[in-house]
Amino acid sequence: MLRVISGSARNLKLVTPEGLETRPTTDRIKETLFNILQFDIAGATVIDFFAGSGSIGIECLSRGAKKAYFVDNSREAHKCITENVKHTHFEDKSVIFNQDAIRASMQIHEAKVDMIFMDPPYEKGLEADLLSVLKNQDYVTEDTLFIVEADIKTDFSFADGLGYEIVREKLYKTNKHVFLKLKEA
Repeated sequence: MLRVISGSARNLKLVTPEGLETRPTTDRIKETLFNILQFDIAGATVIDFFAGSGSIGIECLSRGAKKAYFVDNSREAHKCITENVKHTHFEDKSVIFNQDAIRASMQIHEAKVDMIFMDPPYEKGLEADLLSVLKNQDYVTEDTLFIVEADIKTDFSFADGLGYEIVREKLYKTNKHVFLKLKEA
């Protein structure tokens, strides 16, 4: 059972899409991730691409983020995100897109986004496609932190050519979190 780990919605259970199309981030991995990010979340604007259940964006809101965008093109995921946002009482801080990540990325109008999470289907190269589009969005600055969850074998050597630098990697048994920022001009 997926739940909110900490903050104002702590211990609230979240629904997840049925089937094998989504892989909810386990509580242990989510806890490790948020221990890394704990001092950067309060007041942040975040985007949760390939959001699945919305648990990453909801965890951010529970820990004091100002606003979260949830993006998933699955109808089932959209239904779960909507239900979870309502259950955790974050409707006023949430924007939910039921569409392709690249299309949604062009419809977000913020002065600045602090953190961008993405957990795309593994081994399809979607992280590279999305990162190449995101670097040109007005809301992405040199301070925006990108966190990509990927299969442990995923090669991120493409990031340098797209203008990103890897600032940290956290490895788990079968997957990893890769933290990136735009290279300074």
